Amino acid sequence: MTKTLLRALAGETLPTPPIWMMRQAGRYLPEYRATRAEAGDFLSLCYNSDLAAEVTLQPIRRYGFDAAILFADILLLPQALGADLWFVTGEGPRLSTITGPEGMRALKGKDDIHDHLAPVYETVRILSRELPAETTLIGFAGAPWTVATYMIAGRGTPDQGPAHALREGDTETFEALIDLLTTSTIEYLSMQVQAGAEVVKLFDSWAGSLKGDAFDKYALTPAKRIISELKARHPGLPIIAFPREAGDKYVGFAKAVGADCLAIDNSVSADWAAETLQPDSCIQGNLAPGHMVTGGQALIDETRRIVQTFRNGPHIFNLGHGITPDADPENVQLMIDTVRNG
Repeated sequence: MTKTLLRALAGETLPTPPIWMMRQAGRYLPEYRATRAEAGDFLSLCYNSDLAAEVTLQPIRRYGFDAAILFADILLLPQALGADLWFVTGEGPRLSTITGPEGMRALKGKDDIHDHLAPVYETVRILSRELPAETTLIGFAGAPWTVATYMIAGRGTPDQGPAHALREGDTETFEALIDLLTTSTIEYLSMQVQAGAEVVKLFDSWAGSLKGDAFDKYALTPAKRIISELKARHPGLPIIAFPREAGDKYVGFAKAVGADCLAIDNSVSADWAAETLQPDSCIQGNLAPGHMVTGGQALIDETRRIVQTFRNGPHIFNLGHGITPDADPENVQLMIDTVRNG
């Protein structure tokens, strides 16, 4: 019997939607915190194939999700391209910055990333052997715009201002970076598929800050190019696209880029998405992550409402964004039980 997640991605409407959770391997789980402590730091965990596989498997053992998503980070790709990358405890990632042509000249090409990323591919191989037969393995990468925002600013920013400034002030450098990230992401995801990933997801976490034509040019067009090339190389590969906070730009996005599933955040209503987006593709989402902290009857009611709203088309139950470190593991179990048992 085909895995439930793959059935939904193929367009099948199932009586119970498959379920997984963005950042399901993470700091809300005590077993994750123990393994991260064993690794020493976050990047060491990402590049230790055995431990990265272990933290990927932990939520599968605990909860029996229908999919496991590779444990890695979207910023491993810029590091493979030659950017300096480190993490500041309590503050997040820091990178060397791309502010002009000289920064671009210091980067490697798309074909020079694989030695650096070999531990990630090994993690995928381990998982493809060790996951339960019914569990789908998802690979992923950050979309070019989102990764570029970090490479230009050197860190996460509230409004992606430095990236917008470079986009408008030095379009040539900005577009060269987007092009390099697009071609490199194709190579990176293709290698994940060769190693055993059954589905890939493209995370454009900051897509919502691109407006009008800029969204089409720097969120939609790169996604279309990546998806088209991956499907040419790997016929039948299901792909999930997540242009977070795209708002009205969600409309038609899946069809335009060739994605099999559109992941949506919780800033749009399930009712609107079911009516407007679900006729085009499978929808993934979109419970607000805050329910994983607060739990209770509100979690049950909202979970039931989302399942009910999307019941007439292909749907993968998920959060509208990643689970937060302060979430209660018991609330995750409550959500799963509600999805599966009503």
